[in-house]
Amino acid sequence: MHSKRKEIAAVILAALQSKKELLKSYYNDSGKIGHFYLDELLPTELALDIRTSFPDPSLMRIKKSLRELKFIGAQMDQYNPLLEEVIYAFQDPTIVSTISEITGIEYLEPDEMLYAGGVSMMKKGHFLNPHLDNSHDINVDKYRVLNLLYYVSPQWGLNSGGNLELWPNGPKGQPIVIESKFNRLVVMATNRYSWHSVSKVRSDDCRCCVSNYYFSKDSISKENYFHVTSFRGRPEQAIRDLILRMDIKIRMLIRRVFKKGISHTGHYYDKKDE
Repeated sequence: MHSKRKEIAAVILAALQSKKELLKSYYNDSGKIGHFYLDELLPTELALDIRTSFPDPSLMRIKKSLRELKFIGAQMDQYNPLLEEVIYAFQDPTIVSTISEITGIEYLEPDEMLYAGGVSMMKKGHFLNPHLDNSHDINVDKYRVLNLLYYVSPQWGLNSGGNLELWPNGPKGQPIVIESKFNRLVVMATNRYSWHSVSKVRSDDCRCCVSNYYFSKDSISKENYFHVTSFRGRPEQAIRDLILRMDIKIRMLIRRVFKKGISHTGHYYDKKDE
C-alpha cells in the first residue's frame, strides 16, 4: 500500500541526508526567517510527471482578493493520484525526523488534513502579498512552525516572477528573493515574524507548487501567541496596506470571540471515506 509514496520518500530522504550538515548550517545562518533550499530533489522525469499531474484550474478553488490571487487544491482524491503520493511522501516519519535534525525544531508533526496545504497554481498576474501564516493548526492546538514548498514548473527563472520573497525586517524592508526553481524544495520557518510573499507571475506558463506544513506543540520561540493569517501591502502599496491592516484587526477581534472563527475553512483534505 502506498508503495509509490514510500519510493518517493526514500529519494527525498537520500537527498536530504546527503547534504544534511550543509543544510543545517544554511538554516542556522539564514537569519530571522530560518530557511534552506535543496535543488534537484527528485529525478527529473518524476518531477515532470508531477507537473503534468496538476489538475486543470477549473478543478481548483480560486482565491482572489487584495491579499492574493491563486488557485489552490487540497481535496486530493479529486486529482491525479501521483499528487497525493508526493504530498504525503513529505510526511513520512523519516523525512520529518531528518528535517527536525536540520532545523533543530522538536516535536514536529506533519498535517494529514493538509490545512492550507496541498497544491497551488499561479497564472500570469497572480500574486501573494506579504503575510504571516496562521499561527496554528485547524483545531488551534498546535503551532505552525515549518512550511515545505516544492516547485515543479520547468524552465522557471527569476524573470518568470512568482518567486518566494522573505521579509526578515517586515513588509516595509527589503525581501530575500528565492527563485521558484523547477525541482527545488524550500523549507522555511513560520512564526510571528516570518513575513513572506510571492511576486507577481510574469510568465505565460503556470507556477505550480506542492506544499506541506509541519506543526509542533511548542512555538519556535517557546512563546505563547496567536494570530490569524495576516496580509500587508507591499512597500509601494500604501493604500492597500492600510486596508489590509484594518482587515487584520477585524479578523483578530472575531477570533478573540470565536476561537475557531465564524466560518469553517474549505482549505483542507476532507477524507470522507475514513
